[in-house]
Amino acid sequence: MTNHLRIALAQLNPTVGAIRANLALAQQAIAKAKERNVDILMFPELFLTGYFPEDLLFKPQFIKDAIAAAHELVKQTKSVDFALLLPSVWQENDKLYNSIIHAQNGKIKAIRYKYELPNMDVFYEKRYFEAGELPDIVEIKGVKIGLPICEDIWQDAVCKHLAKQGAELFLCPNGSPYWKNKHYLRRKLVRSRVKETGVPMLYLNQVGGQDELVFDGASFGYNARGKLAFEGESFKEDFIVTDWQKEKDGWHFEKGRNIALVSIDEAPWRACVLGLRDYLHKNGFKQVVLGLSGGIDSALVAAIAVDAVGEKNVHCVMMPYKYTSSESLKDAKQCAKNLGVRYDIIPISNPVEAALDELSPIFEGLKKDVTEENIQSRMRGTILMAISNKLGAMLLTTGNKSEMAVGYATIYGDMNGGFNPIKDMTKQQVYHFANWRNENMPDDVLGKNAEIIPPSIINRAPSAELAEGQLDQDSLPPYEVLDAILEALVEQEMSIAQIVALGYEPELVKKIEKMIYLAEYKRNQSAPGVKLTIKAFGRGRKYPITNGYRDESKDND
Repeated sequence: MTNHLRIALAQLNPTVGAIRANLALAQQAIAKAKERNVDILMFPELFLTGYFPEDLLFKPQFIKDAIAAAHELVKQTKSVDFALLLPSVWQENDKLYNSIIHAQNGKIKAIRYKYELPNMDVFYEKRYFEAGELPDIVEIKGVKIGLPICEDIWQDAVCKHLAKQGAELFLCPNGSPYWKNKHYLRRKLVRSRVKETGVPMLYLNQVGGQDELVFDGASFGYNARGKLAFEGESFKEDFIVTDWQKEKDGWHFEKGRNIALVSIDEAPWRACVLGLRDYLHKNGFKQVVLGLSGGIDSALVAAIAVDAVGEKNVHCVMMPYKYTSSESLKDAKQCAKNLGVRYDIIPISNPVEAALDELSPIFEGLKKDVTEENIQSRMRGTILMAISNKLGAMLLTTGNKSEMAVGYATIYGDMNGGFNPIKDMTKQQVYHFANWRNENMPDDVLGKNAEIIPPSIINRAPSAELAEGQLDQDSLPPYEVLDAILEALVEQEMSIAQIVALGYEPELVKKIEKMIYLAEYKRNQSAPGVKLTIKAFGRGRKYPITNGYRDESKDND
């Protein structure tokens, strides 16, 4: 039995389904571990398939390929003097498991199955996997080690069981996506498991964007006394090597890096940047195009895009019509200049007027309304899609969560696009992060350390400029009111009566609730975007489109 362990955590960015590419990443990590003379190397949850592969898990050939890649990696442990902990899919008696393989000397020493399977809006693991029995410990160099897998630590049964078996260390692989304050929730959770059992825990998380989810890394460990031992990088890959020493009262952290968590403001910005960057790169795109209107939303999306892929890969297009103000033209041009991006102006007067002329026989005798306004938006969407198709750039859409909640967006118009970095960001947050980015230079971004969004954009009253003198608040309450009611209705699922008790007008609350329900069909056709909250539209909140329910709660309910 050894009194010293050097444990390496490979905090890497796999691509879902890219088994061979993920295998190559694992092989590079094995080479690093060999150079650092480690005793144990661990990868994040379901590393070779990427987390989470969803219905790829129903493909028999996919399972065969993943298990074959795992065997290939196991064989490579012949040439190294350390144990490999490889989370992988595994099949036994026609049942599929989320597992972790302990391999050494070219052989599989043990396989442990995940016991607690999450079954929520983000991961439906019970759709694919069988739950394992309570797992036994494994022994590495005579040390008894427990291997709880992600959800296994969110309940206390697995860790308590492993502790009763004499576990001296917990090594926990994870695929845990980011949302607001998730860092602190994980630490509180791990600290609880450690204090309950007296067993130190090393928590390894993957990093990278996967469609709407962003995995933030930020791996860490706690010693037996519940004190934070080490921390890894947030929102970027890391290879974390830690040293542990056995003393009379158990194993203690001896040496390793401690990198502070990113701030509460930098975290969502980094999530948006990483989510967009990986969505583009993992789907084969290098460039983006978007409509730059002179408004706050498109300016913020342009800034995120530059931070993600660099100014040379961002193309902004202004598409003015007769209602576009001189201030919007000036602000859009200045914003593009500040960002250093390509900027083109394509007037839409001719195509809009031509469309209205062609429709006039059908519209004859009918009063002008939002129909005519939406033609402007849809013409812009058509032009941007044409540029995207011709130049091969991903079209970004720019609607914020407040607008998407109440349907303040034109389907097949400004909703056109392949990805939306601010989909889960309210209007007030959009303003906040515009100011924040002007004053801060986040880590791991490609944009400038300067004021990039003109203050005139931030200070102007928001408007879609689809009619003369139009402002958002002509048809919506002030955004500070709207966002507060949306927070209550969407994030907290509060009743009408509960929200009215907070001081809001009953008719306003009911109106907003109705708008949310009526816009469900739009949101079901919207582009994916970065999940920043628990109740993100799409990955976080799933409502039926056909929905006759209306809350009739009273103050005395």
